[in-house]
Amino acid sequence: LDKFIYALGIRHVGEETARDLAGHFGTLDKLIAAKHEEFEKISNIGPVVAKSLAEFFSLAPNRKLIERLQKFGVKVENYVRSGPGKFNGKTFVLTGTLTNLTRQQVGEIIRQQGGSTSESVSAQTDYVVAGENPGSKMTKAKKLGVKVLNENDFNKLVNSRR
Repeated sequence: LDKFIYALGIRHVGEETARDLAGHFGTLDKLIAAKHEEFEKISNIGPVVAKSLAEFFSLAPNRKLIERLQKFGVKVENYVRSGPGKFNGKTFVLTGTLTNLTRQQVGEIIRQQGGSTSESVSAQTDYVVAGENPGSKMTKAKKLGVKVLNENDFNKLVNSRR
């Protein structure tokens, strides 16, 4: 479901937002039926993205496109959330160049353990995983008092018992 949402090309909806939407709604039908207010209640989705989503799904040509894709054999699997994990409810931001794993791999590990990733540091961020040359995200994390982990710290956290 998350890949299908991303592939629709909805303005302001990237891969992370598509995953958040899929995780929240679980099915395409529930997503299509959602209203602006429901979108705004989702973590990491603000008024601009909520408006974009509401407008997209309110337009008949977009709904018809989805129907045609399904009619021609595109299967949209319901989203199955990972079970509880050590990162449940935790938000991570990745910054800098990672050496042992790609950002995508680290993000997948986080999601498999029940956590989520975000593109920007905020007061709601629990951890920043910083590689080489981290830049402004590191500065903002320190300013906000967010815990910063290097790759080794992240690996220790992943492999710890809890």
